[in-house]
Amino acid sequence: MSEIARLRFDELPVSEDIKKAVLDMGFETASPIQSEAIPFLLEGRDVIGQAQTGTGKTAAFGIPMIEKVIAFDKYVQGLVLCPTRELAVQVTEEIKKLAKYKKGVYVTTVYGGDSIDRQIKSLKAGANIVVGTPGRVIDLIERRALKLEKVQMAVLDEADEMLDMGFRDDIESILQETNEDRQTVLFSATMSKQIMALTSRYQNDPKLVKVVKNEITNANIEQLYFDVKGKAKMEVMTRLMDFYNVKLALIFCNQKKRVDEVVEELILRGYAAEGLHGDLRQTQRTNVMAKFRSGATTILVATDVAARGIDVNDIDAVFNYDIPLDEEYYVHRIGRTGRAGKSGKAYTFVVGAERNRLRDIMNFTKVKIDKGVIPSFSDVVGVKKGMFIERVQNAIQEDDLALFGDVYGSLTHAGFSNEQIVAALVKMTMGVAKNEFADENLEGDARGGDRYGSRDSGRNDRFGSRDGGRGNGSNGDRFGSRDGRDSGTSRFGSRDGGSRDGARSYGNNDSRPPARSFDRNDSRPPRTGDRPRTGEDRGPRTDKTGKPYRQDDNMVRMFVNIGFDEKISPANIVGAFAGESGIPGNTLGQINIFDKYTFVDVPKEYATTVLNSMDGASIKGKKVNVEIAKPA
Repeated sequence: MSEIARLRFDELPVSEDIKKAVLDMGFETASPIQSEAIPFLLEGRDVIGQAQTGTGKTAAFGIPMIEKVIAFDKYVQGLVLCPTRELAVQVTEEIKKLAKYKKGVYVTTVYGGDSIDRQIKSLKAGANIVVGTPGRVIDLIERRALKLEKVQMAVLDEADEMLDMGFRDDIESILQETNEDRQTVLFSATMSKQIMALTSRYQNDPKLVKVVKNEITNANIEQLYFDVKGKAKMEVMTRLMDFYNVKLALIFCNQKKRVDEVVEELILRGYAAEGLHGDLRQTQRTNVMAKFRSGATTILVATDVAARGIDVNDIDAVFNYDIPLDEEYYVHRIGRTGRAGKSGKAYTFVVGAERNRLRDIMNFTKVKIDKGVIPSFSDVVGVKKGMFIERVQNAIQEDDLALFGDVYGSLTHAGFSNEQIVAALVKMTMGVAKNEFADENLEGDARGGDRYGSRDSGRNDRFGSRDGGRGNGSNGDRFGSRDGRDSGTSRFGSRDGGSRDGARSYGNNDSRPPARSFDRNDSRPPRTGDRPRTGEDRGPRTDKTGKPYRQDDNMVRMFVNIGFDEKISPANIVGAFAGESGIPGNTLGQINIFDKYTFVDVPKEYATTVLNSMDGASIKGKKVNVEIAKPA
């Protein structure tokens, strides 16, 4: 596909009010997705936009939506559905900036975790553009507070993410409430079968606008990877921060637990860090982001899902503390730096065999990621010395030192030499102290590691602790939670625990061939057992050596009716069990994968939780049945 020509905003057929607002925002040239999509949307065409976060897609649909609104008419004319509350807030703020000079255009946001009464009040006041998450939009429709029969344009933003979260039924129910003659716009990073099914059902001869891969990655971002020992990640990361004088950083982890651990360690080392993940209440999330935007917090540690909607222009560096298992997540992550024409850095830590995942990322982005050199302890000290000398020189030039002169006299009177006094002050100010890593080689062995990735690196949210998962009462919109409302049924489908028939899939991007048997303590799982045909007795279970399986008394053996024929891997099983039930993935025991079914060892204390949580769940898009296995 040829590169899309970029137009100046004054060349686009938009009103002077929009041009003025865009100029206030500091933009003169439209992005490729804006240049292509805006003319079609202004003509009234349905559009499918294939674009990543950070490509300017909000303005691509926001400008035409604003232009089509009949000002001062107090009914909903434009609707934008987003997968997360953070993205919904970000989209709302962007549309408000674009509508700055458009009198009579009112925008409001609706999402779970915020007061529904306040949102109902804002709708009654006459909002004509509504941005929201599917769960809260359904709630408001049921309460008859949100009426969509006059919607002229409906936008599904990050549609693939919403489908992955199980919102398909919600989306279809919402679209069925809108005007049949509406204009339907869909933006997605990928074009899956589910996406195409939506477009064929709800769009009319849509125009496809696609941003090619070489337009996705920002040339202003320096991308490096570091082969590290798992235990040395924190030391390497803080050395990089100090060596390159990183003032504002965003760190990505694959698990909520890892976020908390990294934040705690950074604080102990004297860094101003905060965490962001699905267990936080909305007020907490809002406070964390406010401190990060203001600079009160200089380091934000987050999971991929929680980071959706983060839009801060001055981030110096993004750290992939855990390498993402999904190549698209990598693009989303590093796109948070190097914005608005500025340069940025993206550093990825690779442990052992995670190099395979790094290779997948490079193939996807079409960008070679070079190996970085880990600064030594003496390198970091040298940089800090230079910065200290500069600060001292500036302080001396300020010429107001008389007030502090007696301090020097007190120290010399106590018997300390000039050299001792200066060295102590430097040490106190620089805050550098030797630790166990100071003289150690921190580089890892790229040949080693577990076939499925180092445990120390953590798992992606899809494969471990789900961001916004069950068990803590803070599901949010990610899994369709209705803000703590009781389960029940309605014309919009099942509300049981926020789980819908459009169930989540796990591990769709795991292209490695799965093992047929997986012992979590064995890095090279061999094939085990014969492959019985459907309907035959499962036969005696064997361990990885082929001997009759002897079950640990503390474990419960579970049967799952899905196996190698569905390209299932141990990571998919761990992700499903841990993600649905909220139990730690590393507590699972042996996993034996056959062609048509799988056996999984689960600790006895978690057995009931797993059975209840996996009822009706899906793995890789296939609904599964999980039950206690029959004795051998």
